[in-house]
Amino acid sequence: MAHLKQRHFVPLNIAVLTISDTRSLDTDTSGQTLVDRLQRAGHVLVDRGLVIDDIYQIRAQVSLWIADPEVQVVLMTGGTGFTARDNTPQAVLPLLDKQVDGFGELFRQVSLAEIGMSTLQSRALAGVSNGVLVCCMPGSPGACRTAWDQILLSQLDSRTGPCNFVPHLKPQPDQVLGACEARS
Repeated sequence: MAHLKQRHFVPLNIAVLTISDTRSLDTDTSGQTLVDRLQRAGHVLVDRGLVIDDIYQIRAQVSLWIADPEVQVVLMTGGTGFTARDNTPQAVLPLLDKQVDGFGELFRQVSLAEIGMSTLQSRALAGVSNGVLVCCMPGSPGACRTAWDQILLSQLDSRTGPCNFVPHLKPQPDQVLGACEARS
């Protein structure tokens, strides 16, 4: 069966969450990087938040967005390293219906040219839950730029072929989605 893509752009409803013990929304350059890029691409910022690096606060906010019928994508920045306060993967993994293994693998691959072997310490990950794509990235503007520019920009664009994530997300009433069958 042929892979299908949309001929027109479908704007997605995206929420951005920053995990940080030291930043506020005013000083959150990583979250702002994601907001700027998603809006420049034509998507809609439906909510933005900041929580401390606490498993249950992270999980509570992400759970609210996964259950929200408006939210199609959650972009998260921060808490993906190896320090004692880096808890994003532990908070998010139990919430996912399916993990997108290739996201973390590809993020580390494209980051190699920018930060060398330090990319090994990134626990970037993504998955789908209740029709919502959840992507967890390191807490630096550079990491957010890399993830958006190299991976997310095309995968959140309904016109990208042969596959993109748009058909796998919960549709909004005014969206007409294409389809994609991944080759096994």
